[in-house]
Amino acid sequence: MSHAGPAFTSTLPFTDALAILRAAAEETRLRVLALLAAGELSVSDLTDILGQSQPRISRHLKLLVEAGLVERHREGAWAFFRLVEERAALVQPLIAGLDAARPPLSEDLARLGAVRGQRAEAAQAFFARLAPKWDHLRSLHVPEATVEAAVLDALGDRPIQNLVDLGTGTGRMLGLLAARAARAVGLDSSHAMLSVARANLERAGLARVDLRQGDIHAPPFGRGAFDLVVVHQVLHYLDDPARALREAARLVAPGGRLLVVDFAPHDLEFLREAQAHRRLGFAPEQVTGWLADAGLPSVTVRDLAPTGEVEDQLTVTLWLATDAAEAQARPPLRHEERAVA
Repeated sequence: MSHAGPAFTSTLPFTDALAILRAAAEETRLRVLALLAAGELSVSDLTDILGQSQPRISRHLKLLVEAGLVERHREGAWAFFRLVEERAALVQPLIAGLDAARPPLSEDLARLGAVRGQRAEAAQAFFARLAPKWDHLRSLHVPEATVEAAVLDALGDRPIQNLVDLGTGTGRMLGLLAARAARAVGLDSSHAMLSVARANLERAGLARVDLRQGDIHAPPFGRGAFDLVVVHQVLHYLDDPARALREAARLVAPGGRLLVVDFAPHDLEFLREAQAHRRLGFAPEQVTGWLADAGLPSVTVRDLAPTGEVEDQLTVTLWLATDAAEAQARPPLRHEERAVA
C-alpha cells in the first residue's frame, strides 16, 4: 500500500503511543486501519468486506476509537468511521508498508472495490429517478461548467488549508475544490444526498473527503475552523438564509473567505412546488447585507447572466466575502458592477 501519512505536528505521551500500538497490533484491527486509510466506511461496509459479524467488528472499532486512532460520526441511523490523521501518523508507515498484493489485504481491497461499485450503482439509480427534474433545472441557468469556471476564477490560486462545503448535496463543489485543499469537509442534512456525494467523490479519487450529516443552521464545527467556506445553491431552499450565513461566517478563519453561489431574483413560481425552492433568488445587496451583519463586510459580487438561448433563463450570482483580517492585510476588495461572464 502507498498511503502517505501526515507528519507529526507534536510529540505523543509515551502512554498514548503505547495504547495506539497495542490497539493496532491485532489482525482484524490492522486490516480495518488499512481499509480506513483508503476512506471512511460504515460498520456494514466493514462487515461485508471482512466477513465478520457486526458485533465483532463493532468491538474492534470501539477499541480503535478508545485509542484515538479512529473517530466515529453518525449519519442518521448509520455510523461511519475514519482515521484520526494526527494520531494515526504513528502507524501510517506500517500501513503504507503492508503488501497489498497478497491476502488478506488483496482480498479486502477487492471487496472494498465491490462495495464502492455498489455505492456508485445506487447513486446512478438515485439520479436516474431525479434526472428529469435536475435536467430541467440545469437548463434554466448558465451551464454548470461556466459557473464552476467562475468559482475557480473568483478563488484564484490562493492555497486552501481547510475547506467546508455547507449543504454539499451531490458533492459537486467538493469534486471541484477538494483536491486543492489540505482538508475538505462536506455537510448535508440528507443521508441520501451524502450517499450520492460519497459515491461521486470516490469515483473521482477523492475518498478521503470528510462527509458529515448535519444542519446548515447549526454546523457542528468550531469557530474559525475553515479558511474557505462554500454555500453553493443552498440558500433558496432555506426558510432562514440569513441565519445560515451567520453560521457560515462563524466558521471562517481569520483572513479566510466565504463563497456564496445562488440565483438572482426571478419570477419562476413553479420552482416552489416542482423543486421545493423557498426563495425565488436574492438581490446582490440582500446577501451582501447579511454577510456584513455576520461580520464579513468586504464582498465582491459577480453575475453570470443568461445566454438568451433559453426563455426565462436564470442569472447565477457569486458573492465572495473576505474576513477583515485579510482586508487589513490587502487593499479593500471592490464591489464589481454586475460583471457578465
